[in-house]
Amino acid sequence: MKNVLIIAYYFPPSGGPGVQRVLKHVKYLKEFGWNPIVLTVSNGQFPAIDESLLEQIPNDIIVERTKIFEPYDIYRLLTGKKKGDAIDVNVIKKENQKSNWKEKIAESIRATLFIPDARIGWIFTANKAVDEIIKKYDIKAVYSSSPPYTCSIIARRAKRKHNLPWVAGFRDPWTGFISSPKRWFLPAKIDRNMEFTTFNEADYVECAWEGIIKDALAKYPSLDKNKFIHVPNGFDSNDFPKVEHKRNEKFTLTYTGSLYGRRNPSSLFQAIEQLISNNKISPNDFHLRFVGRFGDEIEEMINKTTFRSSIEVIGYVPHQKSIEYLLLSDTLLLIVDESKESEEIVPGKVYEYIGCYKPLIAIAPQNSAIAKLIKETNAGEIAHQSEIDKIASIFENYFLQWKNNSSDYSPLKNEIIKYERKNSAKKLAELLDSITK
Repeated sequence: MKNVLIIAYYFPPSGGPGVQRVLKHVKYLKEFGWNPIVLTVSNGQFPAIDESLLEQIPNDIIVERTKIFEPYDIYRLLTGKKKGDAIDVNVIKKENQKSNWKEKIAESIRATLFIPDARIGWIFTANKAVDEIIKKYDIKAVYSSSPPYTCSIIARRAKRKHNLPWVAGFRDPWTGFISSPKRWFLPAKIDRNMEFTTFNEADYVECAWEGIIKDALAKYPSLDKNKFIHVPNGFDSNDFPKVEHKRNEKFTLTYTGSLYGRRNPSSLFQAIEQLISNNKISPNDFHLRFVGRFGDEIEEMINKTTFRSSIEVIGYVPHQKSIEYLLLSDTLLLIVDESKESEEIVPGKVYEYIGCYKPLIAIAPQNSAIAKLIKETNAGEIAHQSEIDKIASIFENYFLQWKNNSSDYSPLKNEIIKYERKNSAKKLAELLDSITK
């Protein structure tokens, strides 16, 4: 059993989708010959807290936690937000949605001073802890989980100083992504240098979706494309609670996750309004359930619908509870950000949707990676944000199947089980094996 140092900001008790990938790697790597030793933060300001995820960390796993200077209280002060208000779901705006002057000042500070991101203050305690862990536990390799990209910078130093093999893991692209700040030329140059040296010096770059690879190679064509490896997200069937599914009194459609800015249910709401006005469906016939964290403009959008009484908004819940809501639904809703990256984005939760074996309505581009995955697994139907008539048709079709107690849903089980989280951990172990031989 060889020891691998895992550097991750998002780790239990952090909740949300960002923690799932690294948590499952930690959970299953031992089955493939690698013992994870985790370095994370002791006082992180996470978008969500999920204490239940602590129970999924195997008892024999060593987790070292160090303090971090978190600047988000300063950000809240500048923008007039209350302490504890979620930042991430209110930062990303729609293209025609303008920021106020306080937000512009705060964003300018973020873009100028916090490179590569607001977690850069962690390096002061993390670097010292890395040196101590490597000395104490005979570390054979390093794995970093980004974002935040600060984790990559900490791992890069570990490779440079200790000459250790390094797999840099990425769940999202780095510079120029939908959530990236718009920097002026000097901080932008520093940020891109950090990005390039990370890609260039890592032995492998493990990417959650193929668009991350395309983005990196388009920016830096000189990079060795063979070191970029697609290791998709997945679902862990061991997380799925046993539920007794009874017929819902109303057709129930569920969305779990975050909604903000360009990721919003506007197209779905327009489609439903159209069905109601054409007497195809009544607000009394269906139940829309949104579970997770939502930007202020989403709440406003929901309240403006004519079918507000048919919508249930539930805040962030423990991971297993969110899966339970999916399993007790008739159909599941996926909404992909309406942005230039939309065709490549593959949210981790889509695999859990598929693993629930419930028909899926995906509002995403037809030629997207999401569409490819859904077609590959025969998991549901896809429509672009602009295809209101098609979204309405898909919604009505699933509603009528529920009403008639029938279904034409036939998922391809052999294709779906390939995305068990254990298989992703196995792929990471193979990468670690290949660079430590």
